[in-house]
Amino acid sequence: MQVSEVVRRKGREVYSIQETRTLAEAAQVLWQRQVGALVVKDRRGELAGIISERDIVRAIAENGPAGLEREVGAMMNPDVVTCDPQDRIERVMKLMTLHRVRHIPLREGDRLVGLVSIGDLVKHRLEEKTYEAEVLRELNVVRSG
Repeated sequence: MQVSEVVRRKGREVYSIQETRTLAEAAQVLWQRQVGALVVKDRRGELAGIISERDIVRAIAENGPAGLEREVGAMMNPDVVTCDPQDRIERVMKLMTLHRVRHIPLREGDRLVGLVSIGDLVKHRLEEKTYEAEVLRELNVVRSG
């Protein structure tokens, strides 16, 4: 199954924040949108990184409450791993494990077309396995009945 199917079901909305905004502002957006990460954009509107809840917690742990006044660009992960909408779910899960990230943006050329989390992928895989188990149970009933 392709990762584009997961994005089709969950929605293509990609929430972002400018790298010059504060971590306090990023935390507000994360809470309001009920997401775990935001795409960070530079002054030109280009992909600059990703900021996650984990990055904000790290800033607070290192600097106390003053950490929330730091700029997003100072705490974001600038090494963004992306994938293609046609990539298989298994490949994207391997990328997440290899790079130790929980969110991966989907790109078509220069355009961001979605963002998936490990939770999105696990949920989809569980639904897929549950469906397979139900089909096998039904086949077993038909054969034995």
